[in-house]
Formats: sequence, structure tokens, C-alpha cells
Amino acid sequence: MYEQLKLDNQVCFRLYTASRLVTQAYRPLLEPLGLTYPQYIVLLALWEKDNQLVGELGQRLMLDTNTLTPILQRMERNGLIVRTRGIADGRQTLVSLTRDGVHLEERAKDIPACLTRTWQGEPMPNEQIAGFIGMLDSMINNLKK
Repeated sequence: MYEQLKLDNQVCFRLYTASRLVTQAYRPLLEPLGLTYPQYIVLLALWEKDNQLVGELGQRLMLDTNTLTPILQRMERNGLIVRTRGIADGRQTLVSLTRDGVHLEERAKDIPACLTRTWQGEPMPNEQIAGFIGMLDSMINNLKK
């Protein structure tokens, strides 16, 4: 067997497994809020900057419109966001938080610390998180090219 083809030597397998397990770890934290992980990341982006075009939001989240639209539809049905047609261009759709969507931020504020405790046993220091994020961002940027 080729050494480079062993599962234990695959970075991609670890990233896939980590992604799946991190999403799983979010589930019990998000369920009390009535959210799925994809809805949570949409809210993170909107809490950071409300009133975004669907295309802008998709770029920020690295999601295609076909993936994002059903998430937004469900969030709208649940009263967390509203979607409105653009005034200048009716083909564009603006996504905005509702009052309920805004208020959910307060209830979600401790989720990041809870999650890092889940995988570390204790909160990860901010500088360690920043280094880890930087490494992943570098990898993501290189893969997008």
C-alpha cells in the first residue's frame, strides 16, 4: 500500500471529521434556540452586519444561492428574518433581522465559549483561537484559488 494513501495520513479526512463533529457539538447548544447550524451562521453574519443582499450574504458564508435560499425561507417562516426586494433592482433580495432575530443574539452569546470547552475541556485562549483561525483562513483562501 502507498503510504500517502493511508487514511491516517490524510489531512482532508481529519478536516471532514472535525467539521462533522463540530457541527454535531453545536446541536445541543442550538436546539434550545430553535436553530440549525446553517441558520446560526446566517445569524452570525447578520448580527455582524444587518440588511445584506442575498448574494453578499452568500459570499460571506461561502454558500451558493441554491443552498442559502432554503435556509433563509425557513428562517423567515420562523420569524427571524425578513426578505425584501431591492428598491434599485427588483432582482436583488435584501435580508434583514426581525426583532426576534436581534434578540436571539443575547441568548446565543455564550455558545462559542461552550463549544471550545467541549473540544478542549476548558475555554481556548483568545490568541490560540486567533492562530487556529488564521491557519484555517490561509488554507481556505488557498483552496478557493
